Amino acid sequence: MTSPIELAVMESFRKDVEAFKPGNISFYSSGHDMIASDFIRSAEVSTPILCRRDFSLGERILSSVNATQKAVSCNTNLGMILLFTPIIMAAEQGYENIEKLTANLENTLTLLTKDDVNKVFEAIRIANPGGLGSSDTNDVMKTPNCSLKQAMKQASQRDSVALQYSNNFSEVFNVGFETIKYFDKRWNSVKWSAVSCYLTFLSSMRDTHIERKYGSEIAEQIKIKSGIIVEKFNNSIDPKILLRFLKDFDRELKTKNYNPGTSADLTAASLLVYYLLKT
Repeated sequence: MTSPIELAVMESFRKDVEAFKPGNISFYSSGHDMIASDFIRSAEVSTPILCRRDFSLGERILSSVNATQKAVSCNTNLGMILLFTPIIMAAEQGYENIEKLTANLENTLTLLTKDDVNKVFEAIRIANPGGLGSSDTNDVMKTPNCSLKQAMKQASQRDSVALQYSNNFSEVFNVGFETIKYFDKRWNSVKWSAVSCYLTFLSSMRDTHIERKYGSEIAEQIKIKSGIIVEKFNNSIDPKILLRFLKDFDRELKTKNYNPGTSADLTAASLLVYYLLKT
């Protein structure tokens, strides 16, 4: 029997790809040599692994990445897997309310082991995300000599996914979750609330995936443009009427091969928190 946590995970993966996220992949628009069905297939093979209580965090992440590579032969979900896994493990300890979930998340991140960091680094090497680059300290291409939390803290200035490990997922809970909760109540649509969440992330912080690949100036330009769009979007009575603006922005980003993947990953993690706390 599928557990409530597993249902929340699968629904989060699915809703993420249902939401039109300009520059990223959805049922509305493919791109970057990927299509929406790649993400659904990835979710199908990774969700049961992510929810294996007998697996450690490192085992869940590494096994999920391996399963994804075998299923679709590309990196569709590394960032989501990295963000989902500690949230899932925290939820397994109880998620009656947001305070309980965040406390359990902090405990989960504190108890990570040397084996976890080894397996996570291996998973990152296998997925080989774009713009990975290198680092003088704890480079993922080398054997780590610190805890996972320390490694993530060192990477947090250049990667917003890593930042979540060092600040107890502050942006996911305080920005993403709150945005989805507010706009779902207003629009009665998780899908369109997820679009608002994505645009909010994209307009409030430089997307670190774009920044690593194309530099801070390009990432800042996209952040500013997103701010104009999200203001119109969030002030609309019916977000569907702004679909044309989303399509234009999507075309503009994909023409230049700009993929705000980190903002999409943070949105998916925010959806997971929302679905967990909604049950």
